[in-house]
Amino acid sequence: MGAGIIMISILLIVVVSSVKIVPQAQAFVIERLGSYSQTWNNGLHFLLPFVDRISKRVNLKEIVKDFDPQPVITKDNVTMHIDTVVYFQITDAKLYTYGVDNPLNAIEMLTATTLRNLIGDLELDETLTSRDIINSKMKIILDEATDPWGIKVNRVEVKNIIPPRDIQEAMEKQMRAERERREQILKAEGEKKSSILIAEGEKESAILRAEAIKEQKIKEAEGEAEALIKIKQAEAEGIKILNSAKADKTVLTLKSLEAVSNLANGTATKIIVPSNLQNVATIGATLKEMLNDKE
Repeated sequence: MGAGIIMISILLIVVVSSVKIVPQAQAFVIERLGSYSQTWNNGLHFLLPFVDRISKRVNLKEIVKDFDPQPVITKDNVTMHIDTVVYFQITDAKLYTYGVDNPLNAIEMLTATTLRNLIGDLELDETLTSRDIINSKMKIILDEATDPWGIKVNRVEVKNIIPPRDIQEAMEKQMRAERERREQILKAEGEKKSSILIAEGEKESAILRAEAIKEQKIKEAEGEAEALIKIKQAEAEGIKILNSAKADKTVLTLKSLEAVSNLANGTATKIIVPSNLQNVATIGATLKEMLNDKE
């Protein structure tokens, strides 16, 4: 009775331990009697006791591997250090398990050799400015090389390019010189724009002053013309009044004499002098006749 209970307990333990659950984004490689049997994906599975075993648990998520800087030599014999980041994913658990020993180390070595080959065909300046080209070429080469290992290389990124110290110093000097050159250009352009604005301001000011003087002269001329018109109108009005009063030659002569009298008294500033002396004599004779008539 006791032995039966023990056997049942052992059987239950074996059965329970044979039930396996594969998590999401993982795969189990199963071997039966030492040979590959099958690959389990996520879900519930049963492992035959004493016959089957889990050879490898494989992570199917995308893996990011940052490799240490690798020394490389450019086409113009400049030694520099470049470190890369590789993004890859396991697509076939069986090939990943049996394709190559230590796949991560194999990817690192393959990345280093591929990088050396690519940089060896480029000069220093091309290396510093061709990151995208290097990334795309490395991605294509690594993806083809790792395909038999059940690995899919999604992308490769060149993270840092570290040239020798003397070249770094030369590059820094060149960058400083370029910044100073750009600064001088910007300063010169600013001064040029400032000079243009000042000149335009002076031009506008001169134009405004000229227009003001022009307006002033026009106003003065209009005032003088208006005053002259009013004087002429007054004179015309006076003549019209005399004509309406039917002034004869004698009245006009008296007006002339009044003007002479006012001039003598200093109250008149303007006098009309006849154009010939005969008219003066005529004025005298007329005055004498008027005095005789009054007597």
